[in-house]
Amino acid sequence: MIKILANDGISEAGKQQLEAAGFLVVTENVPQEQLIDDINNKQYDVLLVRSATKIRKDIVDACPSLKLLGRGGVGMDNIDVEYARSKGLTVVNTPASSSQSVAELVIGQMFSISRMTFDSERKMPSANTKEAFNELKKKYGKGVELRGKTLGIIGFGRIGKSIAQYAIGCGMNVIANDGYTNKDSEEITLDIANQKIKVVVNYVSKTDLLAQSDYISVNVPMPEDGNPVIGANEFSLMKNNVRIVNAARGGVIDETALLDALNNGKVAAAALDVFENEPTVNPAILSHPKIALTPHVGAATNEAQDRIGGELADIIINHFKN
Repeated sequence: MIKILANDGISEAGKQQLEAAGFLVVTENVPQEQLIDDINNKQYDVLLVRSATKIRKDIVDACPSLKLLGRGGVGMDNIDVEYARSKGLTVVNTPASSSQSVAELVIGQMFSISRMTFDSERKMPSANTKEAFNELKKKYGKGVELRGKTLGIIGFGRIGKSIAQYAIGCGMNVIANDGYTNKDSEEITLDIANQKIKVVVNYVSKTDLLAQSDYISVNVPMPEDGNPVIGANEFSLMKNNVRIVNAARGGVIDETALLDALNNGKVAAAALDVFENEPTVNPAILSHPKIALTPHVGAATNEAQDRIGGELADIIINHFKN
């Protein structure tokens, strides 16, 4: 019997699909430092992770029973992919399953940082007098609309395209930058009210995107060289009062440079779902009144997790049964 350790969990639907196919699925979390011993003691064939568990060379080298490594989600920077493949392991992920959920979080955060609702919710419990209430009303009565604004999307893959669909539906102008294409533009399809509407999104240089955008969404993996995609130089090229969302990976935006840009007024507000040194987040980031925060939950919807679980189950079943 093939044994699977889903160390960061798997949807119940995915688990049931695997069990119906004759696989043993264990979903109890094993701490990182105990993982090698547990895999070897129980002779797991498959190790499934999301973003919490890391699969580095030590696990690949020390656990000969492993045949397949799976990442429930898009980015695989928590797995030494090429090394594992060089050792004969199959490494897979589920790039299509979470795009819509991440896109909806990004758009939701764009609304939030446009009206500063995230911060007003923090302050409202103390608005228990007429003076305090009116003070907050004055402070948060200076929001902006999404309609008519320009959204620059850095990284125009599945998630970037999903974000674009929602943004265009809100009446935004969308431009994109992507290092993996030489195209001048790309046609995307909006599925709205049982209608499929074709819309063209233009690609621009990164410099032009930074200069033209009222909102910027970063949707790229951490570069191999470890340098941030947006740092002090990039902030200097942006419009004043730009708003930024990062639901990609911690580190693609230099957090120190972001704090400086927020404090000097270059950036009006930011929304972060991912962080440098996650889960030990810089206290200055956590306490900043112009940053909306979520704890790396971009793909954490019931629908996305069911799709991820089902996609992983299909991959595993096909791998071992065919």
